[in-house]
Amino acid sequence: MAKEAANGNHNSASKPPPTPSPLRFSKFFQSNMRILVTGGAGFIGSHLVDKLMENEKNEVIVVDNYFTGSKDNLKKWIGHPRFELIRHDVTEPLLIEVDQIYHLACPASPIFYKYNPVKTIKTNVIGTLNMLGLAKRVGARILLTSTSEVYGDPLVHPQDESYWGNVNPIGVRSCYDEGKRVAETLMFDYHRQHGIEIRIARIFNTYGPRMNIDDGRVVSNFIAQAIRNEPLTVQAPGTQTRSFCYVSDMVDGLIRLMEGENTGPINIGNPGEFTMLELAENVKELINPDVKIAMVENTPDDPRQRKPDITKAKELLGWEPKIKLRDGLPLMEDDFRQRLGVPRKNLNACC
Repeated sequence: MAKEAANGNHNSASKPPPTPSPLRFSKFFQSNMRILVTGGAGFIGSHLVDKLMENEKNEVIVVDNYFTGSKDNLKKWIGHPRFELIRHDVTEPLLIEVDQIYHLACPASPIFYKYNPVKTIKTNVIGTLNMLGLAKRVGARILLTSTSEVYGDPLVHPQDESYWGNVNPIGVRSCYDEGKRVAETLMFDYHRQHGIEIRIARIFNTYGPRMNIDDGRVVSNFIAQAIRNEPLTVQAPGTQTRSFCYVSDMVDGLIRLMEGENTGPINIGNPGEFTMLELAENVKELINPDVKIAMVENTPDDPRQRKPDITKAKELLGWEPKIKLRDGLPLMEDDFRQRLGVPRKNLNACC
């Protein structure tokens, strides 16, 4: 039991959560659920917004500074009476009334977080502090999207939530890895000290439409390269593994965690494990059989293995991914072709 508590696997809090507005308990006023999504103009955030907006009882407020997100991802909701978009940086305080907070704001791609590592760690630490302060003021439940990167280059395989990780605290990726670890610490400290209702999701590699093209993440890189007829650049040795979760499955897991009764942390990802060479071969076969595969030098601190143990997600959330990699990759192709301006070849065209 002591070990479980040390890993944060408990739901106890030393103080009851603050009460929200009296309107929540009014007999005559049925108010909507006001949901804040930080980083909601980003890849996963915008898909989460789409799902939340399907429920007519939800009002969704997105804050984003557009460092990696884009208004284009939310264009179908701009002007909708239940939707609000605010340009805001979470490292600055936000005064707003909400019931739930999905805190996704943070660059998640190595290209972006290495470009401005100080900004990345400020987003993880100060941004999370600000969102927890907001949750404390208004009595909101808050969900943090943490990351499989908290496990670093893991010494256990697959990784379950009790594993403390193997992280380099001074490496080029530390702004993200250690930033998310501190964010988790802050979440549990606010939970224990102030009774804040928290949820922590450790999300594993996610892919789908609206990923930033050439953002340094392997799926988007390979698909963009295949569409442009460029060699697929596999980082040596090519045997390092990742597990890829389609974005609709990820969003479903996040909502189930938020709506459930478990603080987490809970791994949300697809346990199907692929080497980088296997991924490249799949992209080649499905998108462009003529493309070549080229081996390039690896980046520092690149984890050799990454695979979630999703036992907790299955047992506590009733969640597991539905979309297989070979079914998900073609769903990205049309989106990438449209943004790159490279139409499919018409195989039936007369020569």
